[in-house]
Amino acid sequence: MKNFYIFTDALEFIETNLCSEISQHDIADACCCSLSTLQKTWRYCTHTSIKTYISKRRLACSAKDILKGNMSIIDVAFRYQYNSPEVFTRAFTRMWGISPSKFREKWRNADFFPPFIANSENDFTGGIHMSRKVDLSELYDFLRSKAGTYVLCFDVCSLMPINENYGSKAGDAVILEAYRRIDEATGDDMAVFRIGGDEFAMITGLTDASDVEALAERIIVQNNTPIEFEGTRIPVSLRTGAVKYIARPFRYNELFTKLHDTVDNADSPGKVIFYEK
Repeated sequence: MKNFYIFTDALEFIETNLCSEISQHDIADACCCSLSTLQKTWRYCTHTSIKTYISKRRLACSAKDILKGNMSIIDVAFRYQYNSPEVFTRAFTRMWGISPSKFREKWRNADFFPPFIANSENDFTGGIHMSRKVDLSELYDFLRSKAGTYVLCFDVCSLMPINENYGSKAGDAVILEAYRRIDEATGDDMAVFRIGGDEFAMITGLTDASDVEALAERIIVQNNTPIEFEGTRIPVSLRTGAVKYIARPFRYNELFTKLHDTVDNADSPGKVIFYEK
């Protein structure tokens, strides 16, 4: 359990200090462990580096601030510890595939890289089992105002072969394109959240199944349309399921499981599957 607490404390420290300078030594001190123990635990739990995680969280949060429109892009850059607007723009464009100014014009949602949360289930080694769960707190809040309406859940098709054949950067580009297509169809009173590595939930606010089906069709009609990645055309497809959110409180695991069961039940990428369980 010691490693679990190290990981939990590290996540909390990073999230609290995204707008401050963060060194890995600072994180290790906050977790009362050595730097090597921190790095080993983090890599085991997330399969990525601390530096990469912090960068993605900052760029995700900066995108939210850009969409709010309350700050200039220069102010956003400095808020998230970038030394210059130019450095920020390059980093932002690498993650989002578009400059900050264009992002403000074209996108509605920015929940592309939510914070991880620690899962304390024990594995056979007695350590942490990290199942890539993410913090859905904002999704909870939005759902409470949309009780009795449908949630559309999306999953990227064939992501594993794409990662194997073209590399993880190609997989990231496919996930981003999937999110862009969903975001493009989102109305003003809707919201989109990333609920897993390649899974998304759209809170539609719609109560009529035919309206939900028409909305989903606007997205999945683009299935097999490819993206260009380093000279290669890679098809992008989504499968989708719909579930109605009932006005009763859900614990985290219940809601998380229900959303994932919805998309897992959607075995056909060409139609919307309504999940009623």
